Amino acid sequence: MNILIVYGTAEGQTQKIASFMANIFHENGHNVVTANATENPPTPEEFDAILIGSSIHLHKFKSSIKSYIKENLMGLNEKLTGFFSVSLAMASNNPEEHEAVKEITTSFLSKLNWKPKHIYHMAGALKFSKYDYLKKMTMRTIAKKERPGEEIDINLDYEYTDWKKVETQTLNFAESLQKLKLHEQT
Repeated sequence: MNILIVYGTAEGQTQKIASFMANIFHENGHNVVTANATENPPTPEEFDAILIGSSIHLHKFKSSIKSYIKENLMGLNEKLTGFFSVSLAMASNNPEEHEAVKEITTSFLSKLNWKPKHIYHMAGALKFSKYDYLKKMTMRTIAKKERPGEEIDINLDYEYTDWKKVETQTLNFAESLQKLKLHEQT
């Protein structure tokens, strides 16, 4: 089946996750197109399923993702769809941070009137190598709050993405796609 993954990324972690998901779909016999939401991504019509992912910064998703969903809402609501958020908050040891991500996501999707069948939340990364000095200091402060007791060196990058979890979620989405295909054949 044909799957489209559209992503919005700031430092590249969401793109990395989208590529990882695409590889899993390929390994399971699906055709996959990945597209950055800022680079004129394809519309949903020619695909059987669509996954859309965005990083969260300052409690907001990427504006390019918001625009893509608004412009393609009718097509998205007619397909098997999923949404994945990527944030540092999901790497937090604090369950309240996880709940905050879920609330931000629910509010975002509700305002757009989009109802994806699957919603996933993934931990992102700290990419200090891509930050200017002020952002390094800000992100280190946030990271220390999210992960108390952990030493954070602004000269290193930290990846918190749980790749096994991403694989499980991707396979879960692929399973839904298989069920849809079987249902259509009967």
